[in-house]
Amino acid sequence: MTERAKTPEAQASVADAPKGNWVDLYAPAALRPYLRLSRADRPIGTWLLLLPCYWGLWLAAAADPAGIGWRDLWIFAGCTVGAAVMRGAGCTWNDITDREFDAAVARTRSRPLPSGQVSVRQAVVWMALQCLIGAAILFTFTPMAIALGVASLALVAIYPFAKRFTWWPQFFLGLAFNWGALVAWAAHTGSLSLPPVILWVAGILWTLFYDTIYAHQDKEDDALIGVKSTARLFGDDSSRLWLTRFLIGSVSLAALAVIAALIEAGSVWPMALGLLGVMLFGWHLRWQLARLDTTDTENCLHLFRSNRDAGLILALFLAGAATV
Repeated sequence: MTERAKTPEAQASVADAPKGNWVDLYAPAALRPYLRLSRADRPIGTWLLLLPCYWGLWLAAAADPAGIGWRDLWIFAGCTVGAAVMRGAGCTWNDITDREFDAAVARTRSRPLPSGQVSVRQAVVWMALQCLIGAAILFTFTPMAIALGVASLALVAIYPFAKRFTWWPQFFLGLAFNWGALVAWAAHTGSLSLPPVILWVAGILWTLFYDTIYAHQDKEDDALIGVKSTARLFGDDSSRLWLTRFLIGSVSLAALAVIAALIEAGSVWPMALGLLGVMLFGWHLRWQLARLDTTDTENCLHLFRSNRDAGLILALFLAGAATV
């Protein structure tokens, strides 16, 4: 470890992490840089990766005449732990590839790699360890789910480079972050069909919605260092129009996925609960849009984080549809 890593500044909380987070307060000092690499000090990303898994699992169970089985409890637990470690591995990979960019931005230069708290080699070992834990969970699922989980690694590998060659890196994030809807559906059913694919696309549009809001925090720094984003592409004037389009598309496709999955069941209550969940999910996105100020970084961060609640609303109603 470098001399810089031993300074009090290097050991302090990362600038863009919530103040008083559990890593800063309770984690052993030696583990803190690694937990920060995994973004364990800001769990919102884990939620946003995990919630589409819950969507896919509960929609599959709702469409299954047998309903929820004991194995679904393991899929639920596996997705929960797997999302945490694979989000950590993805964030570690992102920080490895972005370490020079992060060093040039005030909000991110205190992260473990640019601040010298860990070396690139240490970060790679940490990433591999998290991937091994994720693989151990994945290989308890069905062959189709395993194949889909392995395929997702390509999306994770590409994402950090997307902002270098396209104005739509949020789209690539959406591809990866919502892949769990397909994996969880396949873990329950053993196969893949149209409803989870529609749900995946709905999730991609949701990611475009919330991550465009998030990217408005960094658009000035991104412009200085040449990083592309939908926030820079749309600007303050057009963002609201684009976010409205993403909202309408996400809600419409989520409703279509529910209908496509449950129409053959012939039961009113699962369909009603699923569609009510979609409606409330859409209401939450509309609530965010009404309060958005793209020139206020605190406002953007607050609304971005509120998407945990938006996604959780839909997950809870789909779970209800699977139990009635």
